Amino acid sequence: MYLNHFGLNAAPFSLTPDTRSFFGTQSHVDAINTSVMAVRMGEGLVKITGEVGTGKTMVCRLLLSTLAEECTLVFLPNPANTVSVLYRMIADELTLPEALSEDKVLGAIQQAAIAAAHAEKPVLILCDEAQALPDGVLEAIRLLGNLETEQRKLIQIVLFGQPELDERLSQHNMRQLLQRISFSATLLPLTYAEASAYIDHRMSEKGALSRHFSGWAKRRIWVASQGIPRLIHQLCHKSLLLSYGKGRRQVSDRAVRLAIKDTPLAKQHSALRALWG
Repeated sequence: MYLNHFGLNAAPFSLTPDTRSFFGTQSHVDAINTSVMAVRMGEGLVKITGEVGTGKTMVCRLLLSTLAEECTLVFLPNPANTVSVLYRMIADELTLPEALSEDKVLGAIQQAAIAAAHAEKPVLILCDEAQALPDGVLEAIRLLGNLETEQRKLIQIVLFGQPELDERLSQHNMRQLLQRISFSATLLPLTYAEASAYIDHRMSEKGALSRHFSGWAKRRIWVASQGIPRLIHQLCHKSLLLSYGKGRRQVSDRAVRLAIKDTPLAKQHSALRALWG
């Protein structure tokens, strides 16, 4: 591939979230700080929303590593389609016996949460793709958040979801769950300044000794991606690949234009539109 050509030691724009390459934009740092603060305060429910590709999974993984020593972690990367599946997924994460009958699982989860609280490592559930959860499962999550001792919640929950989650929670039948959410944060698209610094960070973090993206190239990528990190990754990767194919060490304007044209979700735009942002 193009790694040696650009002096890189690894692919800078992989689509797999890597916490070692985290670049702290304001909304991402705020979301992490809000969640950590809420967990340490013993709050029951936290909600983090963001458009597709804005970095929810990255934030989730950073929370997993940050709170690993303080909490008994339960990570649910995929939405459960029934309440029984939800309980089974949580039980598996808590390493509870597989032989538990369906009517015993919730009680076992509660006992495990009590034991974890006594060990001063309370249970924290990180639930990704929460916008896809059926109403019944969301209600079950609310009830899990109600489990408590006289001093604190037994189970804390962070919900990660697309903006559709906010729409779901605004419905009348979801008002009890909405009232239980103590803190919320929203992951925003990157500004041009953030996107420019982000591209430079990803390149230098993977070994680049010079800037291969001009300010103009980065601006075109920012406009086309509308500040969405995942699209920035796709456009930068394709631009590097096209420039490498032409033997160029500087990403050309033509390479960026072709990358934009080849990316379905990229916003097609003129040079004048890029100038105005």
